[in-house]
Amino acid sequence: LVIPGGESTTMDKLVRAFGLQAPLRERIAAGMPVYGSCAGMIMLADRIADARPDQQTLGGFDITVRRNAFGRQVDSFEEDLHIRELGGQPVRAVFLRAPWVEEAGDAVHVLARVEHGPAAGRIVAARQGDLLVTSFHPEVTGDHRVHQLFVDIVRQHTATHDQRERS
Repeated sequence: LVIPGGESTTMDKLVRAFGLQAPLRERIAAGMPVYGSCAGMIMLADRIADARPDQQTLGGFDITVRRNAFGRQVDSFEEDLHIRELGGQPVRAVFLRAPWVEEAGDAVHVLARVEHGPAAGRIVAARQGDLLVTSFHPEVTGDHRVHQLFVDIVRQHTATHDQRERS
C-alpha cells in the first residue's frame, strides 16, 4: 500500500467514513508493506505531536510526528539528502508543508535527516520492518530510488511470505 501526501486530517476522516480504518490497521499490524510520504507518514505514525483533538492515525510505525513542522506552504523547500541505502548520489528532497519525526522508537531505522538550516538533524525518512516513510515527495523529482526501495521491500516481503507458505 502507498499512502501519498495530501491533507492528513481529511485522509483520516475519509478512512473512517468508508470503514477502512480497522481493516487497514489489521493489515498493517499483520505486516503488510506500506510506504507513506508526507501525509502518509502522519497516517502511519503511532503518535502526532500536534494533532487535532479528533485526529486518528492508522499507526504501526513507532514514531511521533509533527504536522506542518517546516511551516506553511510558502515555507516549502528542497534539499539534497544522503541516504546510504540508496547509493552514493544524494536524493533531491522536496518538502511541501511537510512533517518531521520528533521521536523514533528503538525498532525504527533512521534513513535520512535534514542536513542544513534551522531544522538540521530532524528525521525525514525512516523504516521499521516493512514500513517506509518520508516527509518529502520523491515523486516530483523523477528520482525513483525511494520508490524502488519500497518495491524491494515488497518483493522481499513476498518472497519471505511465499517461503513460509511452502514450509
